[in-house]
Amino acid sequence: MNNKELNEMETTLTRIQGHKGVHGLVIATHDGSVIKSTLDNIQTQQYSTLVTQLAAKGKGVVRDLDPEDDLTFLRIRSKKHEIMVAETKSYLLICIQNPHEL
Repeated sequence: MNNKELNEMETTLTRIQGHKGVHGLVIATHDGSVIKSTLDNIQTQQYSTLVTQLAAKGKGVVRDLDPEDDLTFLRIRSKKHEIMVAETKSYLLICIQNPHEL
């Protein structure tokens, strides 16, 4: 990543982190390698590993249903958290928030 991309990433992270209910953000490559995180090391590894695997499965499902389509966004909601995943060609942006604090 060049300096411009890093500055844009920092600006985006700061903006998203400022939203009410956001607990943490992880930016990871498609293989689960962490680029940046606002979580502690254990949570960062858990989210980056598990969510990248889930996103890959979701991408496969979308492609199986329509080979010309592609996964761009994935949203998972549980009783305690909501995990939103935005996918690009280079990385995944994973946002963990408490939907009850919104």
